[in-house]
Amino acid sequence: MGQTIACANQKGGVGKTTTVVNLSAFLALAGERVLVLDLDPQGNATSGFGIDRSALGLTLYDAILGGAALGDVIVHTAIEGCDLAPASVSLAGAEVELASADQRERRLHRVLAPIVASYDYVLIDCPPSLGLLTVNALTAAGSVLIPTQCEYYALEGLSQLMATLNLVRDNLQPTLGIKGVVLTMFDGRTNLSADVAAEVRRHLGSAVFDTVIPRSVRLSEAPSFGLPIALYRGDSRGAIAYAALAQELLRRDGRTHPIAVPDGTDPVAGVVAGADGRDAAAAALAR
Repeated sequence: MGQTIACANQKGGVGKTTTVVNLSAFLALAGERVLVLDLDPQGNATSGFGIDRSALGLTLYDAILGGAALGDVIVHTAIEGCDLAPASVSLAGAEVELASADQRERRLHRVLAPIVASYDYVLIDCPPSLGLLTVNALTAAGSVLIPTQCEYYALEGLSQLMATLNLVRDNLQPTLGIKGVVLTMFDGRTNLSADVAAEVRRHLGSAVFDTVIPRSVRLSEAPSFGLPIALYRGDSRGAIAYAALAQELLRRDGRTHPIAVPDGTDPVAGVVAGADGRDAAAAALAR
């Protein structure tokens, strides 16, 4: 049976969607069967895969609250082996509708259960809040992946999220684990990024992935083209970092596979060799 991983952090702008889109793409390029659930009403993961939301008949909202089967909602992406359950703006009202719904915290778990075995990884892109949509994601998931921006306020948000995870474990999902913490938007030119990264590692130890995601213009550009970074610029620093993250996650799961990027480049080679000074600095920090 596949793993279900919720990508969550109630602080906005920490790289949740960027991580879900690009990590799932590289996992699929490694031969894994991947499903992305876009649970954020903003629908950025949906547009990040180049899916036109206005042309969709059914979305994840229809599965959670409309009685539609999740299999009827899923669409294919440009990455072979990577599917998507897209979001719509209707999810914005789901918090209110769920408040009075039966089994409101377990709606996503129920619709996901019939198809989860069809995938190796199910990644859920959560909204930047700790409302009922995020609680649904945490209840449906076996573990949580936490992107954490290398800035001071991220540390405060991390402690709040940990408290929420404990509440979910106590009341809804006792086996919920932490898949790992991903340090994002690392800027090797500043002491702040290094200080925050060191502080997170000091508190969470081995839960923090070795791979560090740098600030990258290419990562910011890719969504405007409706492409994961693997298809937009597979040789960029952002692609190198997310490819390394995918391999590290697979290695932790004992599922090491080579990653084949469409342009023929080896995206992990840049991390090993140090594609430029900033990559080398991030790699040194990770060690």
